[in-house]
Amino acid sequence: MKIQSINPATEAVLATFESHSREQMHAAVAEAQAAFETWRERTFDQRAVPMRALAAVLRERANQYARLITLEMGKPISESLAELEKCARNCDFYAEHAQRFLANETAETNARESFVAFEPLGLVLAVMPWNFPFWQVIRFAAPALMAGNGAILKHASNVPQTALAIEEAVRDAGFPAGLLRTVLVAGGDVEPLIADERIRAVTLTGSSDTGSRIAELAGRALKKAVLELGGSDPFIVLADADLDGAARTAAKSRYLTPVSRASPRSASSWRSPSRRSSSAASPPRSPRSGSGTRSIGRRRSAHWRARTCAMHWTSRSPSRWPWARAWWSAARDARARAGSTSRRCSPT
Repeated sequence: MKIQSINPATEAVLATFESHSREQMHAAVAEAQAAFETWRERTFDQRAVPMRALAAVLRERANQYARLITLEMGKPISESLAELEKCARNCDFYAEHAQRFLANETAETNARESFVAFEPLGLVLAVMPWNFPFWQVIRFAAPALMAGNGAILKHASNVPQTALAIEEAVRDAGFPAGLLRTVLVAGGDVEPLIADERIRAVTLTGSSDTGSRIAELAGRALKKAVLELGGSDPFIVLADADLDGAARTAAKSRYLTPVSRASPRSASSWRSPSRRSSSAASPPRSPRSGSGTRSIGRRRSAHWRARTCAMHWTSRSPSRWPWARAWWSAARDARARAGSTSRRCSPT
């Protein structure tokens, strides 16, 4: 199957690509998995270096990438440039704040000291739409990569050049080779990717029908899924309305609103918290710190949303605690009866 990049204004074919074979998809996943194994061991400060470099790359190549966006999906060049600047700011934001968002959290247990630690999930499969071709990817990738994960990108089939440009930008920014890989496949070919044991989570921005299918496949494989699904609310125009203004608003809303709002669960889902003992105190968090955006209307809401985006891509295992506490209590009591003491009594 061929995947074509077509200028929607002229219908001229800009480029043609062969769809990736099953072998090529597996090779991409293998490369991303190898990169993830080393990336996960880096500190937040080390991860922030290429993330800030990615922001710089997006700004340096803004004209080049904006032209590509406009040619492939048709938005005005001014909007393409604004989209790239927003992506760069997102990279800077998570480079600065990811460590605070994903800091250890103390937990009250009957152990001497316990905390929740957020750890990387692994590879995240991202199925992304065409209308914000850079932003939809970067808003997921920035928190996911800062959380220590890798990514496989399956972009909309009408923006293949943009998908490859994103992979190029990430590579040139200094991330490990292959940490974010683009696969050029049709939507129906994502099923083997979701089933691949190296893919640990899936995120989709798209239609409700596609989301339902992705959720089914992810659920069958017991994998975390983050879905932002489209929909249409009634647009009611009354008799005394300004028809020209209503028409302009309707057209603008139809193209912008469905995917311009970030999911309230984007950053913290791509690390996995596990409880461990520690004597280190978690750094203080300000409920009002954040990006300064007003996407929900309050600074606290923006902060909560950004932090949640980072925590999406982590793993958590609080359900272990009922039996874990009982096990450790029994072990502690046994040591006490034997006349010994333990300096650490919370599960790892």
